[in-house]
This record gives sequence, structure tokens and C-alpha cells, in this order.
Amino acid sequence: MSRRVSDVMTRGSRALPLDATLYDAARIMRDEGIGDVLVTLDGRLCGLVTDRDIVVRGVAERRDARHTPLGEVCSADLVTIGPDDDLDTAARLMREQAVRRLPVVDDEQRPLGIVSLGDLARAGGVDPGVLSGISQAPPNL
Repeated sequence: MSRRVSDVMTRGSRALPLDATLYDAARIMRDEGIGDVLVTLDGRLCGLVTDRDIVVRGVAERRDARHTPLGEVCSADLVTIGPDDDLDTAARLMREQAVRRLPVVDDEQRPLGIVSLGDLARAGGVDPGVLSGISQAPPNL
């Protein structure tokens, strides 16, 4: 039987509303030792902001972290996955989309967690060549 995303995903991923600031996201990342925060609108996933987004789209663009809303810097064109999808589907999506993490959402697009490349590697059962190909893909901006 194939393992499901819900078996390996990180649950309880942090989320902030679209109008929260870069400063809010950066503090959560620092305090919790994480590199990404889900962005929501009315409880539904609408974006993802990473520590890299804060640096490249925020700091390097001289944006004021205390006043810049996440909506101005987060990635909004997300590829998501459901908790009942199998790990091979997650690996395929990561490879095809050149992403290292996938938000896990329910049928109404409410965030449930995140499955990362590291989660797949630790789970085993996914072709290591596929994982290597994902990790070598250039990051998307």
C-alpha cells in the first residue's frame, strides 16, 4: 500500500493573513525555526512566503518590513496537494514544478500542513533519483 502525504507532512504549519506584514512572518520564522509561512485569506490558502522571499522581494527591494503586507511578496501561484494523495504524486509534482515544498490543503483550500522534499526523503519509498532531480532544480522566483 502506498504511503499518503498525511503520513509524512508537517502538520500545524504556521499561517498568517494576507495583510500581515513581512515583519510578522520574519518573527514567526525566527521564533519557530522555520523557513516558510502559509498566507491565507478568509482561512483559505492564497500564498506562501519563504525566508528567501523576504530577502529577495522585501529587503533587496528596500521594502519597509513593518508596513509591507505579505500579499506584496508572497508566491501566489501555488501547486498544492491533498492529504490523501500518495508520496509518488507529491514527488512528481515537486519535480514537474521545480518546488521543494507543497502546501497540503483540504477540499476547500484550507491549509492542513506542508510536505517538503525533506519529508519525502525521510519517508523513504520514493525513488532517490527523483528526489535528487528536485533538489537540483533552480529555485522559482
